[in-house]
Amino acid sequence: MSGALGARKLRGGRNPQPRRALPSAHYRDRTETTESFSLDFTAVEENMDNFMTQVKNLAQSLYPCSAQKLDYEMKLHFLENTSVTCNDGTPAGYYLKESKGSRRWLIFLEGGWYCFNKENCDSRYETMRRLMSSSKWPQTKTGTGILSSLPEENPHWWNANMVFIPYCSSDVWSGATPKTDQNDYAFMGSLIIKEVVKDLLTKGLDNAKILLLSGSSAGGTGVLLNVDPVSELLEELGHTNIQVRGLSDSGWFLDNKQYRCTDCVDTINCAPTEVIKRGIKYWGGVVPERCRQAYEGKEWNCFFGYKVYPTIKRPVFIVQWLFDEAQLTVDNIHLTGQPVQEGQWRYIQNLGTELRNTLKDVPAMFAPACLSHEFITRNYWTDVHVKGTSLPRALHCWDRSLQENSRNNKSPPKGCPVHLIDSCPWPHCNPTCPTIRDQSTGQEMNVIQFLMHMGFDVQKMAHQQGMDPSKLLGMLSSGS
Repeated sequence: MSGALGARKLRGGRNPQPRRALPSAHYRDRTETTESFSLDFTAVEENMDNFMTQVKNLAQSLYPCSAQKLDYEMKLHFLENTSVTCNDGTPAGYYLKESKGSRRWLIFLEGGWYCFNKENCDSRYETMRRLMSSSKWPQTKTGTGILSSLPEENPHWWNANMVFIPYCSSDVWSGATPKTDQNDYAFMGSLIIKEVVKDLLTKGLDNAKILLLSGSSAGGTGVLLNVDPVSELLEELGHTNIQVRGLSDSGWFLDNKQYRCTDCVDTINCAPTEVIKRGIKYWGGVVPERCRQAYEGKEWNCFFGYKVYPTIKRPVFIVQWLFDEAQLTVDNIHLTGQPVQEGQWRYIQNLGTELRNTLKDVPAMFAPACLSHEFITRNYWTDVHVKGTSLPRALHCWDRSLQENSRNNKSPPKGCPVHLIDSCPWPHCNPTCPTIRDQSTGQEMNVIQFLMHMGFDVQKMAHQQGMDPSKLLGMLSSGS
């Protein structure tokens, strides 16, 4: 749901790490036919990074010129089935970077909020057209985070076939309604995903071993709604050997009470349940069959992670900041440079507690106590740790545990955790959280400055307790 948040951002994120220069256009545009050797790296587990470094070094020493021709870009393809479209009737599509030697496929669903009636969809079309139309999509895209082809930015998935599906349906990837004389807009998010999968079967997906359906924000909710239907589609088409899994980032929203109730006039101020109740009717939204049966007549429940998750059959890994900015925005906590009031501070802490409670029975997840939104495509996604483990490492452990399970039902490998949630009680009590910036000055803030900005006087409280502020911070971080 990132689109509308830009104006409200409190956080800046880390300084981007230096990226390796992309190949020059001179090399990218040359189409040379080279002999290709199919290698399957899926089974290489222990010391994968070391192994891949050796392979790369060997390749570069044998073919020093070829290293320059590596192409890191995903290329735009429009759907074969032109009846499945974006909101405005332009063709839907996807970006693909093939990795011929790999049988692992990663499909990513973009986020960007939604609209739920003619008025706010018209307004969205005026201000955020690329989220409703493909008319101005660029020909190529470079993947970042888990979509990066650089091993140093993406240690365990860099060699996969990468697919990015731009979000142009405004329906949390749930709609199945075409544009007609009666409907000003098409809402076909769920159909777009299925058509992309069908197209990819002709481009190598038919030979896949693992398909990871991932997404951030509205795309993260889209993963929860579509991971079972995608798997069922592949089974219907005879591809029963492809293991479909989900990775849902920043899409686990709570249908909680707002801090301050407001009228439901636009996407930002509308309470979470109200917006989905209206949206699902307007979009002709579809939810997975098992969830539909569990909430017959109240299908809007299926858009909330803790309600849909127990009905999902395929394995799903949940990534969720405990203090998600999009959740706070719809709950009417607007962090716009004014110190928060005590009531807001309590509300924010309670949100972390509520979220933690909904995640406690989820076996595979990563939940840092940070104030942020979206994670897996950020270039700092390797830097944030929960209990000493990074997200790429946790996903690697999850991969291994699923492989072991399919072989002999063993428990996850020792020293390889997959259930990671911060226990400290307030935003940014985890020292590896992304950097925060003061919205008015752009200056980076340390944790004490941030807490004081949030209305929490660390120094005053430490003075009252007769202790050093950093000692108090340490105690708060450990939750004691």
